[in-house]
Amino acid sequence: MSRPCVVVPRHLWMGVVLGGWVAAGAGCGYRLTPRGDGLPEGVTSLCAPVFTNDTAEPTLEVIFTRFLRQELIRVGRLSDAASCNARMEGTVLTVTSSPTIIANYFRVFAQARVRVVKDGQILRETVVSGTEDYLQGSGDVLEAEANRQVALERLAEVLMRDGYDRLAGAW
Repeated sequence: MSRPCVVVPRHLWMGVVLGGWVAAGAGCGYRLTPRGDGLPEGVTSLCAPVFTNDTAEPTLEVIFTRFLRQELIRVGRLSDAASCNARMEGTVLTVTSSPTIIANYFRVFAQARVRVVKDGQILRETVVSGTEDYLQGSGDVLEAEANRQVALERLAEVLMRDGYDRLAGAW
């Protein structure tokens, strides 16, 4: 005696799977919210002055400022100095490079402080840090430095996105 095969429509199956994910996520405290909804009370637009650079590495302040402004543009919060009601300031605190255990690879580490300031008062502040690996290259000093600069830019982009998310309360 054989049993009849039950065919479940694909859209129904996908709904069950999606429902399971939502239920599992709800139990873990995850929530889906638009980015940037958690800025401090009364902060609607931000300007981003050039970072302070506390390292010996030249031009890091320009790289970090560029990626913070890019993030503020992405979330629709960047404004010019005349019309912003708060500032998102930053300081590059540390940058170091060291070899990894993998031959010909190096790792760059950076740390930055980002804060939201309104009327001279610090409303929120966070410190972000991370690493990015890069290939030293074929032995050419210029190639190695170019690879390091690209790694620093990738790292700055990730850190500024992380910094904004932390300050906007998106986590």
